[in-house]
Amino acid sequence: MRPPRPSARASLRSGSGRAVSPSTGAADARSADAGAGAEDAAALDAARERQEGVRGFIQYIAHEKQLSPQTVRAYSDDLRELAEFLDGYYGDPAWGWRGLDRLAIRSFMGDCATRRGLSRRSIGRKLSAVRSFFRFLHVEEVVDANPARAVRSPKADRTLPGFLTREQVEALFRDAEMRAEGGGLHGLRNLAIVETFYGCGLRVSELAGLNLADVDLVSERMRVMGKGRKERIVPVGRMAVRSLRAYYEARERVMEASARGDRRAVFVGQTGRRLSVRQVQNIIGTFLDGIAGESGLSTHSLRHTFATHLLDAGADLLAVKELLGHASLSTTQIYTHTSKERLKQVYRQAHPRA
Repeated sequence: MRPPRPSARASLRSGSGRAVSPSTGAADARSADAGAGAEDAAALDAARERQEGVRGFIQYIAHEKQLSPQTVRAYSDDLRELAEFLDGYYGDPAWGWRGLDRLAIRSFMGDCATRRGLSRRSIGRKLSAVRSFFRFLHVEEVVDANPARAVRSPKADRTLPGFLTREQVEALFRDAEMRAEGGGLHGLRNLAIVETFYGCGLRVSELAGLNLADVDLVSERMRVMGKGRKERIVPVGRMAVRSLRAYYEARERVMEASARGDRRAVFVGQTGRRLSVRQVQNIIGTFLDGIAGESGLSTHSLRHTFATHLLDAGADLLAVKELLGHASLSTTQIYTHTSKERLKQVYRQAHPRA
């Protein structure tokens, strides 16, 4: 005799095939919902703590360390990329900075190299940002130790900087002077930019950030605010002084006609507003394209050229370091390698038994 068929309500079963009562199933559902809710709350709390740590660090480097806006932005982007990587690395949204270890940071560096194809120099810069961040968290007692401290930086490729020959520099200034002959704002301003850039060895951000109060054409000196808000005084050559005086006259005419111009800025556009870093790069790039074509020279090449030509003429390495605003002498020494390579090339071409 067959046993009676159980009703549909009595046939509720668990995942293991075991029959469960309706009340037990409802309790399990409530328990699952409560567990999911707890997990969501934990994930939200962890995300909030991570964001607070990053926010505190960004405020610290921006206001207390007074790093440049570009550096602050780069560090913020680096930490955002690290957090995005760790979301996938851990697979758990409730991860926190306290639980990070050296292996996770090394995995992030490996991802930057393999999946994103970043250079060793770029990876080293990101690691520097992560180290600074965890140093801050350690001081604030958010983490017990700095896991990035023991991670070795990738050995950066030592590439020689590109620079212009003396003939190329002369061609560049001939082009700039010809464009300035009309006496218009753009021509005079662009000549002054090129003269100041090459004559003072500035970074593009330093040149774009110059104020009138920083430039003393009488004493032929200039106050420059460099990386890390470090101030230095650099001499201004006579050719740069002459081009700046001519440009100032055109600039004054623009300011008289502009109600919203930036009256502090040295280099301005037709509306009187300060030129951005990108605008300065485009101006220099136009000149470089005209004399060097596809040589790969960049705006920074004028700064390299400044240092290389000084050392070629016998300038002291320490003096060049101060003019460039380098924190370390090793950074300046790369220009000595450039000069040596050029000397070797001249030797091989000129010596009969080279």
